[in-house]
Amino acid sequence: MTQDPRIDTSVPHSARVWNHLLGGTDNYEVDRRAAEQFRAMFPQIVDIARADRAFLGRAVRCLTEAGIRQFLDIGSGLPTMDNTHEVAQRVAPDARVVYVDNDPLVLVHARALLDATAEGASDYVDADLREPDDILAKAAATLDFTRPVAVMLLGILHFIHDDGEARRLLASLLDAVPSGSHLVITHATLDFDAGESAQAEAQQDWNEKSANPMVPRTREAVLRFFDGLDLLDPGVVSMSRWRPDRAAPDQVAGYAAVARKP
Repeated sequence: MTQDPRIDTSVPHSARVWNHLLGGTDNYEVDRRAAEQFRAMFPQIVDIARADRAFLGRAVRCLTEAGIRQFLDIGSGLPTMDNTHEVAQRVAPDARVVYVDNDPLVLVHARALLDATAEGASDYVDADLREPDDILAKAAATLDFTRPVAVMLLGILHFIHDDGEARRLLASLLDAVPSGSHLVITHATLDFDAGESAQAEAQQDWNEKSANPMVPRTREAVLRFFDGLDLLDPGVVSMSRWRPDRAAPDQVAGYAAVARKP
């Protein structure tokens, strides 16, 4: 396969690094090197990656069991096991899912996600979170925006550095969906470390080397993303502690929450 000229293999990319941390093979040497350097500085990053993925499964299952049949998964990254449409369609074969990403390598592998059930649908669109109108226009080919939609932004809002811009983007997306829709977020944080930490040092090292620098946020800042929505229990918590499958798992350094649009 001829490599897409837009794929830059000279600097690590967050989607490919995440793929490596989850045990995937859709990455390059520069991504593996960055992932292993990050892991050496902050070994808990592997737990964070796994907790984020496990949260996706629990949140999608919860919403599907509650009657949600449409999912808009923005910044979906490279396909792994238990992708959004696979989880949703196990519960409801008629569920419809649109994945959104603008990483060329992700788009090359999009075909792996297009194996929806006969009753449901799965689509992938090339779009950027910073252009919500483009996302909505393309997703409308698969989703009915007069019916509730779960808008999912897992591990992507921390790449939007300005709080005001992040809230504006969320408002644009939520204004387009009706009452009964849901917002699902995971977000990086440094709240679980006291003072100077290996995580903060690893974060700084990542931002200096990566094409995708990120900004961790406090719980209070993440909570503001849900203004005007009804948070589902247990609110904004560590990803591992949002409705866990086992009792009292260890906390990981990342927040998760799900909220309903009234």
